[in-house]
Amino acid sequence: MKKITAIIPTLNEQERIKNSLKSAEFANEVIVIDSFSSDDTVKIVKQSNAILLQRKFDDFSKQKNYAIDQASNDWIVWIDADEVLTKELQQEIKEVVENPNDFVGFYIYRTFFFKGKKMRYTGTQNDKLIRVFNRKYCKYEGMVHEKIKAKGKLGVLKNRILHYSYISFDRYIEKLNQHSELKAQELFDRGMMITPFHIIIKPPARFIKHYFIKLGILDGFYGFIISFALSYGVLVRYIKLWNLKQKHKLNDKLDK
Repeated sequence: MKKITAIIPTLNEQERIKNSLKSAEFANEVIVIDSFSSDDTVKIVKQSNAILLQRKFDDFSKQKNYAIDQASNDWIVWIDADEVLTKELQQEIKEVVENPNDFVGFYIYRTFFFKGKKMRYTGTQNDKLIRVFNRKYCKYEGMVHEKIKAKGKLGVLKNRILHYSYISFDRYIEKLNQHSELKAQELFDRGMMITPFHIIIKPPARFIKHYFIKLGILDGFYGFIISFALSYGVLVRYIKLWNLKQKHKLNDKLDK
């Protein structure tokens, strides 16, 4: 039997980490990569059989690739702390790892829950990520909204991850702010120019995309909240990018 390492990233996930850890127990090795949580996350992990690693967070890809490098096995299952693998998905993962048929990784669709309510639309219906992969051929790239660059064929699993997203609106906005800050830094490093289009047009366009085109309206109030929050995240991203550019200009003037 081929061995599997499950990896879970954490930062203040005491409310949800137990379920994620439990669903990872099917793996031969479980690693938790923690960004120095200030709640009881570390205490909970230490009470489990998981290996605890701690590293200061800089960006998502570096954090993930560091943890992957520490794994004892080549086949990796990545599980976020707010996700749960069903028994059916666990069995399917073991089967495809044992007989991958030349695939180096596999996409898994996610069933999205917001504050306990199952979301069927708002863009979540097409949400899939590479979560099972052979580290010999796959590596994460990008500071935020990181993606796996795979050298080989990718498959798709039948069973879904249960994604219990943010348990409160405050946590949801907190995550959006973190992602917006990292994305703004990434765009700044690429030298992206910012125009009124990015501030005035792109945020409402994102809302329209998720609420109307992606049928968020059919998810009721929570569909509206998620669509609005995603729009807000786009606005904050470009405001932060504008702020970075202003600081850079000021520093140039001071240097001169």
